[in-house]
Amino acid sequence: MALVIYFYLSSNYGWRQGALFIVGLAAGIILYHAAFGFTAAWREVVKSGRGAGLRAQMIMLGITVLIFTPLIGQGEIWGISLRGSVAPLNIAVICGAFMFGVGMQLGGGCASGTLFTAGGGNMRMLITLAAFITGSVLGTWQWPIWQGIPSLAPFSLAQNFGSVWAILISIGLFATVWFATTAYECKRHGSLKSDRDVDCTYSWLTGPWPLLVGAVALAAVNVSTLLLAGRPWGVTSAFALWGGKIALFLGIDIHDWAYWQRPGLSNALEQSIFTDITSVMNIGIILGALLAAGLAGKFAPNFRLPLRSIVAAVVGGILLGYGARIAYGCNIGAYFGGISSTSLHGWLWFFAAFMGSSVGTKLRPYFDLK
Repeated sequence: MALVIYFYLSSNYGWRQGALFIVGLAAGIILYHAAFGFTAAWREVVKSGRGAGLRAQMIMLGITVLIFTPLIGQGEIWGISLRGSVAPLNIAVICGAFMFGVGMQLGGGCASGTLFTAGGGNMRMLITLAAFITGSVLGTWQWPIWQGIPSLAPFSLAQNFGSVWAILISIGLFATVWFATTAYECKRHGSLKSDRDVDCTYSWLTGPWPLLVGAVALAAVNVSTLLLAGRPWGVTSAFALWGGKIALFLGIDIHDWAYWQRPGLSNALEQSIFTDITSVMNIGIILGALLAAGLAGKFAPNFRLPLRSIVAAVVGGILLGYGARIAYGCNIGAYFGGISSTSLHGWLWFFAAFMGSSVGTKLRPYFDLK
């Protein structure tokens, strides 16, 4: 199926769409085999004090910043204009990211996590995905309300201090998070724990993969997206588009909503989703995770879900979708893409989402979630 989609996209929408689908396919395999979720990593810091997952994210961000900064500073490569993910600093980012953080823990995954776990056969995550799409539509409906909130202008370290200082400041921030989680883990446990048990057997074909491999590979995914699409990797804008098309099908006219009046989006609702870069990559992630689960012999959907777990998936998914729309993105577009673009909104998003994730972690037992 993947090959059929690739050739269809390449033939009808250009070689770049086909290539971006392959990048998405690779991302799905990487996310599944490395179990590189943002949700579990943040939850572990709060619950047990273990920070290996968060430290792996700092490595991923560090590698990406080193490559992104000079590329974006150059402005163009191979005839493709390059831009980073830079957004304003305002209450919408804080509120939206906090909602997203709570939703991560109740829904069971972040944006990329929802896609790859759903693709891997997790039925609960299909419910989260459906609610995620619903929340995204609600976010587009109320998008102009949040845009009216006073805000500070977008701030890019690279644009204000130059590439070298932007990289040095970013590396300093990554190191701060690294050493803070290291000190916290050592304080609680006396020593650091490796990312997986030492007796774990790694397999490139069936998994699992070390977290470090996942960090490097996902950095490569984001760099590949920048070079092919001209901007960093994103996920949740496609959920808004999918939800918008469903709303139109149900007879809800959303054409006049301010969100869809923005440049580049006015015709999106009428066009095929295969013209949308984010949609193509998301489809690739789902199929990549499905392929990885099949190769690992772990594709075993469970249709018996407790009611509380379903409720948490619905509530969490809506918070994820709504929060991502008003906060200029998710853990991929705002956190990964924003920080890699040296945008301060990425760091603001990270701290607000981590606080929300901490609250969500405390709420999980009320829904019988471990």
